[in-house]
Amino acid sequence: MTSVSSLSSSAITSQIATYESKLQAPITQLQSQVTADKAQISAWGKISGAVSTLSQSLSNIKDISSINNKSTNTTDKSVATVTASNSAASGTYNLTNVTLAKPQEIYSSLLGSGNSTLSGGNGSLVFTLKSGKSETVSIGSGSLTLNDVAAAIDKQAGGVQASVIGTSAGARLVLQSSGTGSSAAFTVSGTGALAQFDFNPSSSTANGGETLAQAAANASLTLNGVPIISPTNTLGSAIAGVTISLVGSGTTSLSVSSSPTNLSSSVQGVATSLNAAISTIAAATKFVPASSSNGSAQSGVLLGNFSATELKSELMTSISGLVSSGVSAGAAGLSINSSGAVSFNSTSFASEYAKNPAAVQKLVANLYQKLNTITASAIGSSGSSTSSAGTTAKSTGFIAAQTASLNGVITSIDSQVTQLTKQGSAALKNLESLYTTAETKASSASITQTYLNIFNSSSSTSGG
Repeated sequence: MTSVSSLSSSAITSQIATYESKLQAPITQLQSQVTADKAQISAWGKISGAVSTLSQSLSNIKDISSINNKSTNTTDKSVATVTASNSAASGTYNLTNVTLAKPQEIYSSLLGSGNSTLSGGNGSLVFTLKSGKSETVSIGSGSLTLNDVAAAIDKQAGGVQASVIGTSAGARLVLQSSGTGSSAAFTVSGTGALAQFDFNPSSSTANGGETLAQAAANASLTLNGVPIISPTNTLGSAIAGVTISLVGSGTTSLSVSSSPTNLSSSVQGVATSLNAAISTIAAATKFVPASSSNGSAQSGVLLGNFSATELKSELMTSISGLVSSGVSAGAAGLSINSSGAVSFNSTSFASEYAKNPAAVQKLVANLYQKLNTITASAIGSSGSSTSSAGTTAKSTGFIAAQTASLNGVITSIDSQVTQLTKQGSAALKNLESLYTTAETKASSASITQTYLNIFNSSSSTSGG
């Protein structure tokens, strides 16, 4: 008789493990693809961030006219100082025979101390400016002091200001016009205790105890030989785009010239962020051959990706191929080496700017246009575009498209993995069930075989 035996438990476990490994192989392969795709998404995220930073730095050179590129100088700052806007024309301006605009100032006779009560009770003051404007300051009931009078005048904040100056012999009320120029002259008419502060130079009976310390006067000077009269010490329209502040009498010379300082700083910022963007792309697309130091070849996760390689090339070309009005990027201090490292030399920039500021400004404007086009293609633009349907929407760049495509692939693979896992689990359960059934049948057959052996053995003995 042929014997019947079952597989050992370890043999069954081994066969199930082998089958399970075969089922897991395609799942593992798909999961490896997901890991690789996620690494690419991460790399694109870093590139997008670097390009966004570059795009932000470009805003500083978008409008060259808004960048202050004028410098000013004054040979004698004790006479005048000067500032200039971008629109100011370069030139040298001579200021001669400068006299300052002055406020009117009068002071009272000595009247005890600032806190001494004024005799004569309450009263009011009426200030009449040369312009014809009249202001009245009334003091309420109660005792009056010089300090009270000065506080009431200043509280009104009109055309006259007041202060109290104390001396060892007593205090004086000092009144000064708030503005300068001949139109700031004023007269004073007082009532009650304040009648003693009357002041009117045109009247022989209305000067009270007030003394004229300084008459109101206009500023006067000649600018390149042209006489100028001004009620203030600030000349904002004598030279277009230039503001002159007079600070003392005398003669001085002013100059306005082009200056690249702020523009240079903005270009430096663009160069720094451009360098970072190129370096980020280079890291993602690099290939390092095997050597004794690194053992095996190394490559970036985007090696061979056309979009990434092309973006790096375009960014590098924006510098290497930049020329405007006969001025190259290199002549203006902006250069890039073969590996993509960007550098900026502010000294060279200033030197070239001094030779031809218009050409350098145009060069920077062209740099903006090139890089803005490249960054907008990569990350989209912040503005809106109109579709054929008439609606507006922000444009998106190819990096977002690359990322969306990779996410779509990952979603699809995840779905396949889920399906394969379910199918594999069902197949394993079915195999285990088959083995269990086979084990049961084999065990039953083995028992039957044993009985048959016993029966045959007994029959043989009896027959003998």
